[in-house]
Amino acid sequence: MTGETVGIGLAVLVGLVGLWASAREARLQMRLSRYGLHAEGVVVDQEHETGDDSSTPVIEFIDRQGRPVRFRPPTTATGLDLGTHVPVAYLPERPESARVFTWKYRLHQIVGLFLFAMMFLGTAAGCLLAR
Repeated sequence: MTGETVGIGLAVLVGLVGLWASAREARLQMRLSRYGLHAEGVVVDQEHETGDDSSTPVIEFIDRQGRPVRFRPPTTATGLDLGTHVPVAYLPERPESARVFTWKYRLHQIVGLFLFAMMFLGTAAGCLLAR
């Protein structure tokens, strides 16, 4: 097996995992639209990775049992400074599955994962065609 073949195989694998993740996120978004409960969340913290300029907001909301729930959006959410209030949707049986519930962030999560997957699958297809 050549290094090129291994690289193409890895690109296909990463692309398929990205497609699976985007489909999973789309299913969760549909469930949140149909069955999700809505609350108002507040950005209570910003987590920074070592050596990374971006930060991930930590959002807190109160679930229907009156318990505070904290979550981090699965993708980097820009424009969410400390103290920002955001609409949140969550499944009653899984409040930790909460997502920021605006069109901008819902679309960003699904489209971002899908484009990531297409980039890797396109690279693999291009390498195969160039052979």
